[in-house]
Amino acid sequence: MKILITGGAGFIGSAVVRQAVAAGHEVVNLDALTYAACEANVASVADSPLYAFEQADIRDRAALDTVFAKHAPDTVMHLAAESHVDRSIDGPSDFVETNITGTFNMLEAARKYWLDAGKPAGFRFHHISTDEVYGSLPNDPDVMFTEDTGYDPRSPYSASKAASDHLVRAWAETYGLPVVLTNCSNNYGPFHFPEKLIPVVILNALAGKDLPIYGDGSNIRDWLYVEDHADALLLVLQKGALGRSYNIGGENERTNLELVKTLCAILDEKQPKAAGSYADQITFVTDRPGHDARYAIDPTRIRDELGWRPSVTVEEGLAKTVQWYLDNESWWKPLQARQGVGERLGTSPKSKA
Repeated sequence: MKILITGGAGFIGSAVVRQAVAAGHEVVNLDALTYAACEANVASVADSPLYAFEQADIRDRAALDTVFAKHAPDTVMHLAAESHVDRSIDGPSDFVETNITGTFNMLEAARKYWLDAGKPAGFRFHHISTDEVYGSLPNDPDVMFTEDTGYDPRSPYSASKAASDHLVRAWAETYGLPVVLTNCSNNYGPFHFPEKLIPVVILNALAGKDLPIYGDGSNIRDWLYVEDHADALLLVLQKGALGRSYNIGGENERTNLELVKTLCAILDEKQPKAAGSYADQITFVTDRPGHDARYAIDPTRIRDELGWRPSVTVEEGLAKTVQWYLDNESWWKPLQARQGVGERLGTSPKSKA
């Protein structure tokens, strides 16, 4: 199978690329190589005869048509997106242009290609999204996001992803485009861009800097190891029911404070400080605007229909992640020099009005 993967030089996309090639699929990686992308993420498969790279922007419809015509993919996995909530607060226009208009362009390019090819039976458009489209949950373990949960996005990022989800469903209903959708919980693992919480904590800890926690650290997230997510995405692509959506969760809820303390304990064991614990560096900072209290996914559908479950607990996944960052300074060090990385973003919703 030949898969066109958008955003394949990003964090989640590159995990999908690596797994797809390892499984014997042909992969066309379409990526604009924006600030959060890194070609080193796919270096392990770059020389494979199964891999091809196209630098293109999903906001450029003509470029998309060219890629479809050149490579004739059997199916599409659409992951390209602006994804950092704090950046969306400071600069929402990039999120609207990429996540909404870019998805529209992908849908139209895919529809044209599908029609021109005679509506091949095996073609499908897999749209990868986030659980943040559902809004915020109360701190009640019996209440979780399901595929039937109503949309209630609270940030420019989640609103742009919600809009893209609606577009995909509309193209399925209106034009008959064969689609599947997935909404995932918070990802972490190797190659995580160093502006997100887990790599920030690891790298700040090693540098002797403060470990910033928003508010009182009580916000809860369901953490999903990125390699597990990639495995689930490929499974949905091949076996998910057309027109259906699947929520993918890690079944590992933790408060932000619990998560950071776990990371500190792992670092204390793997690379102990001369004195004290890395937890001594924890600092509470002003919360970001519209910070959702809790995300949690009910994974019943993907578990029962497709037989998928995460392979690691968050403690196991975090230990693997910490070790990866300890072993790969040559990867993360240059990325820290990119614009905005390591800075506090999203502090004011009116900062760039």
